[in-house]
Amino acid sequence: MSRKYLLLILFCGILLAVPSIVRDTFYLRIVTEAFMWIGLAISWDVLAGYTGYLNFGHGIFFGVGAYTTSILMNLCGWSFFMTLPVSALVAAVVAVIAGIPTLRLKGAYFAIATWALARAIQQMVLVASFTGGPDGMRLPPFLHPGFFYYTMLIVVGGVFALNWFLLEKAPFGLKVKAIREDDQSAMSLGLNPTKIKLQAFLLSAVPAGILGAIYAYWITYIDPASVLGDMVTDQAVVMAVFGGLGTLIGPAIGAVIIFLFKTYFWAYLSDYQVLYLIILGGVIAASVVFLPNGLWGTITSYRQSDKALKHEPVSSRSDDKGDPHV
Repeated sequence: MSRKYLLLILFCGILLAVPSIVRDTFYLRIVTEAFMWIGLAISWDVLAGYTGYLNFGHGIFFGVGAYTTSILMNLCGWSFFMTLPVSALVAAVVAVIAGIPTLRLKGAYFAIATWALARAIQQMVLVASFTGGPDGMRLPPFLHPGFFYYTMLIVVGGVFALNWFLLEKAPFGLKVKAIREDDQSAMSLGLNPTKIKLQAFLLSAVPAGILGAIYAYWITYIDPASVLGDMVTDQAVVMAVFGGLGTLIGPAIGAVIIFLFKTYFWAYLSDYQVLYLIILGGVIAASVVFLPNGLWGTITSYRQSDKALKHEPVSSRSDDKGDPHV
């Protein structure tokens, strides 16, 4: 067995043992939420990094999943696990309805359209009576931190594995990358850009809906601002861009770093919460300017260039004056 697989097994073993190691409920909740943001950043990157479409309405699916679970548990008396596939299905239906018209747009037009759609859905939830309106909805409490940790871990691990297979190993990954580079050229190769973009939209939306459902049951209270507000999408965008678009490791690293910074900031600098949004905007601007490939992309590029330099023949490194050994 190679060293890579041994490290993977060891890493998985540590993740499974975290609830036994971390006995403090507060820190276990932090780790659980970190997994949630990893899942949201990765799912957003499916459409943005791999397909090339910036979705500023990603929080729609998170909020739809949260409200679907809340409504089914409160009004219909369903169990939590029965609501999960329905939340995924509703997120998929919303993605299809939203994706068919908006995916025909490109660049800033698509970004603005998805942002406007998110605002429209938030306003609909605010005025609807069965969603609780601005007062939100409460869910029956289930005080078992370990349950939510493992539920979040399984879902995010499954999303990571599925995306790794589809985007890095299966032909689907090559198709979405071809559309990202030039959809007209992809069409000339016999691909159907509209169909593939819609599939990528679904692959991005469904995990967000499931994570929203878990979040609602875990927090036990949701309102339009908490699950449909701009902050959900904004943080997922910053995490993915900072970590590195078009990768799976990058958004995961970015999610952990940004979330830990947010937790520390809100815990110790709560009197200056308005600065958090300013810093968040500064991070995204600095990432675009100084880390155009993101943190993971920059590290990977540096390692590749260093490896290439080590394997470069000595004669090719000599200067124009001739052989330095003469």
